[in-house]
Amino acid sequence: MARISGVNLPAHKRVEYGLTYVYGIGVKTSRDILTSLSIDFDTRVKNLTDQQIFAIQKKVTDEYKAEGDLRKEVLMDVKRLQEIGSYRGLRHKKGLPSRGQRTKTNARTRKGPRRAGSAVALKRKVTKK
Repeated sequence: MARISGVNLPAHKRVEYGLTYVYGIGVKTSRDILTSLSIDFDTRVKNLTDQQIFAIQKKVTDEYKAEGDLRKEVLMDVKRLQEIGSYRGLRHKKGLPSRGQRTKTNARTRKGPRRAGSAVALKRKVTKK
């Protein structure tokens, strides 16, 4: 089992897509890493040798921000925005979209599920007599 930056890569996947399980590494970065190390994209993670895994690990830690460092940096950036009281920081604090998207509709990912009872205030339940 290949472990890179504290993440277990899925053994059955191709290496180029397995590397994307590491936070901060996408398909483009994954392909760049594999090309520079001359590892075939079609190789499965379970078929990697120990030297190849070590080389990938070294390349990721030396040249890219990934996993814990990147998560910490993003968290600190958001915290800084909140502390200085910027508009984006306030939106982060309230849990609303911070990049200009509409919120009347289509903001459910940031706002969470609809709250019960807030749909229509005047709607009354029909009772049997």
